[in-house]
Amino acid sequence: MAAFLFYPLPMQSNSDIFSAICPAPFGAMGVRTVDGLVKELVYLPRHFEEKAPQDAVAERAVQQLTRYFKEPGFRFDLPLAPAGTAFQQRVWQVISDIPQGAVLTYGDVARRLRSAPRAVGQACGANWFPLVIPCHRVTAAGGLGGFANHDDATGFHLGVKRWLLAHEGVAGY
Repeated sequence: MAAFLFYPLPMQSNSDIFSAICPAPFGAMGVRTVDGLVKELVYLPRHFEEKAPQDAVAERAVQQLTRYFKEPGFRFDLPLAPAGTAFQQRVWQVISDIPQGAVLTYGDVARRLRSAPRAVGQACGANWFPLVIPCHRVTAAGGLGGFANHDDATGFHLGVKRWLLAHEGVAGY
């Protein structure tokens, strides 16, 4: 299962695959927990209805997501399940160090890691924990770039990226 999945399910209210679904300004956030750890955070479109947290970790994640949506400088503190390859983890560490209100390009991150921008983009798209690992803060050299390894016709994911950057005070996208 790839991170940042877009779940084009029929107009359903609560999906069983999530431990919680919380409202977000751009739609919703799905939270999956396993064995006391956050396994995945997913951007969801508006047709997903809120789902009450099913466990303490999901409750904590919903509280922190809600706080971030009110306070863009909020710093997450969630127990995350191990994920990703060694390279992806190196990319995610660089991304995690990008401060709120700032962006780096895929090329900037690649130069720091002695890698290639495309490889960085793929690692960004494989991020299981968006917002906690703020891959929305990585852009193309000439503009917004992609987001979440999606090229959906609705533009949902790029709209999420634009909202997140604006929320954090980054103008021009």
